[in-house]
Amino acid sequence: MQVIETLAEGLKRELKVVIPAKDMEAQMNERLAEAKDRVRINGFRPGKVPVAHLKKVYGKSIMADLVNEIIRERPTAILSERGEKSATQPEIAMTEDQAEAEKILAAQADFEFTLSYEVIPAIELKDVSGIKITREVVDIDDKEVEEQILKIAESARSYETKKGKAATGDRVTMDYLGKVEGEAFDGGKDEDAELVIGSNRFIPGFEDQLVGVKAGDEKVITVTFPADYPAAHLAGKEATFDIKVKDVAAPADVKIDDELASKLGLESADRLREVVRGQIESQYGSVTRQKVKRQILDQLDEMYKFDTPQRLVDAEFENIWRQVNTDLQQAGKTFADEDTTEEEAREEYRKLAERRVRLGLVLSEIGEKAGVQVSDEEMQRSLFEQLRQFPGQEKEILDYFRKTPGASASLRAPLFEEKVVDHLLTEVAVTDKTVSKEELLADDEAEDGKSEGKKAAPKKKAAAKADAAEGEEAAAPKKKAPAKKKAADDSAE
Repeated sequence: MQVIETLAEGLKRELKVVIPAKDMEAQMNERLAEAKDRVRINGFRPGKVPVAHLKKVYGKSIMADLVNEIIRERPTAILSERGEKSATQPEIAMTEDQAEAEKILAAQADFEFTLSYEVIPAIELKDVSGIKITREVVDIDDKEVEEQILKIAESARSYETKKGKAATGDRVTMDYLGKVEGEAFDGGKDEDAELVIGSNRFIPGFEDQLVGVKAGDEKVITVTFPADYPAAHLAGKEATFDIKVKDVAAPADVKIDDELASKLGLESADRLREVVRGQIESQYGSVTRQKVKRQILDQLDEMYKFDTPQRLVDAEFENIWRQVNTDLQQAGKTFADEDTTEEEAREEYRKLAERRVRLGLVLSEIGEKAGVQVSDEEMQRSLFEQLRQFPGQEKEILDYFRKTPGASASLRAPLFEEKVVDHLLTEVAVTDKTVSKEELLADDEAEDGKSEGKKAAPKKKAAAKADAAEGEEAAAPKKKAPAKKKAADDSAE
């Protein structure tokens, strides 16, 4: 077999591989000889079939199998012998001329094919001891724990039907139908909807107009959707809602005691406080972790500058760009609404894709040299978390990971990356800094959440951000994590 390098330009490589016809014929003859004692052909005793006849009957089939095996196995061996790693699956090109293909299968012509690929660049690891990280931590006081428990208690409080008019804090049960210019709009209708006046769940002005209503009342409420409302066809428009009040209920007193804890599945109020404190610590810890990771990635980005495989960059960019456009569509916005143009956005996100690929390669090299491993148990836990996020779709998800080549890499990559970050934290200089929760969350809040794209009920929603850098990961593209739950939601589980 001859391997001739026909292109070596930057990271791009192209190889011409030639296997002489006589070598292909020799391999075919070996297989025919092995098959001689096994095949059964009418008119011949077992083991007495002439090789020439076997070749006539099975020659092309065996040669086709040989070609497929070579294409499947040789590229990996060739790259290994050259000491190269391909960034993506190498592209293989063979002759498309039918007559030439027939000659190859008849061992009358050399078998030739080309390999096109990009190599992963050699990365010389640098000393990371000079990296300095500031780890922001928050001291959680009892007041914050009690405030969070109070929110939990308020969300779990009971209401009792009352006679008379609704006041702030009362719960109103109603049917409503929303209209714009006299026409009902999608998502603007609900029945037996419950709304606590003053909760600010609906768009501004809606709840205020419920003050004073009583059971049996029918009323038309007029409001204006915010200019930045995610549903573009409603943003900034005046709307009316036909309201039919079914019930007005007053809230019961809120008590933080063992009875409340029992309702939430906990044995005592003290245990509830422990759980809530742990949840708050976990939430702040997640933000701290992301800020620490961002600092590490930023400094590694400054340390390492090298060309990146364009096929990897292209794939990463397409992933980011798809998410950007999805977010814009869900928000009903355009690039102009984000004070940019499509061309400028493409350039920005292309740079982000290059950064992610470069850092992914660096982290991969660091992890490999440090012997970082992801265990089967960790993979199983990650898969279970995927299943937990999509109840009712467990079978489909399991089938996807079983049948889709490379799917398990989407589970392994983020686990590997986090373990590499853990390894780096043992080698870099880390200084803890106590900050207020406002300081910790200051940068994070700007990136917090995207519009959920639910029905266009008169609910107040934050404008969606088309920021693909949110929750940046340096490794291969992965699913975005679900939005973080609040402690009030978690504690009731």
